[in-house]
Amino acid sequence: MKEQTRNKHEWRKHEKAVYIPKSKPEQILIPKYNFFMIQGQGNPNSPLFSEYIQVLYQVSYGLKMSLKSASATPPVGYLDYTVYPLEGVWDITEEAKKNFTGVIDKDTLVFNLMIRQPNFITNELALETIEAVKKKKPHALLDEVSFTSLEEGNCVQMLHIGSYDKEQETFDIMEQYCKDTNLERLSKEHREIYLSDVRKVAPEKLKTVLRFKLKS
Repeated sequence: MKEQTRNKHEWRKHEKAVYIPKSKPEQILIPKYNFFMIQGQGNPNSPLFSEYIQVLYQVSYGLKMSLKSASATPPVGYLDYTVYPLEGVWDITEEAKKNFTGVIDKDTLVFNLMIRQPNFITNELALETIEAVKKKKPHALLDEVSFTSLEEGNCVQMLHIGSYDKEQETFDIMEQYCKDTNLERLSKEHREIYLSDVRKVAPEKLKTVLRFKLKS
């Protein structure tokens, strides 16, 4: 175990291309990753939204700590790691799309929140962790947490610095980049990766990765 934990994978250091982009648009190919995820709908400023985030972090840290236990048998390829950042894939309801006026009503938002897990995490280990957290810290939303693999493929991303309410300014830059380079956005669905703790960082200094898929 000591031999296996000598090194540590830190996403901020080892995966900068994926998680620390520049403040200008860039094209990137995102491979298949594993995630704990939970889906929902509604305003992200509501009290319930923070509970979605809470259960994701509970299972993510629960998994990490269980692997560091002296009694644990680590999976093949195990390496200690820093828990990945919270991510969210955002869209609006189908009804909202039909009546879209150009201004998003946050109550119509549809989200898929997730935290990436290392490649060596198996489905069995992930499900065992969810069940263990349910017993230790019961929460109704834990029943909605799943372990899934996703592949984004060809995307455009950019670092947004500032309030979440001003993200459209960055998306406008990204979409202009697509026009200038003959790329086409797949849909209005997009991904956000939260690099800052909103509880500790002023809105104008928040750092968020914005990313959307491209048509093949």
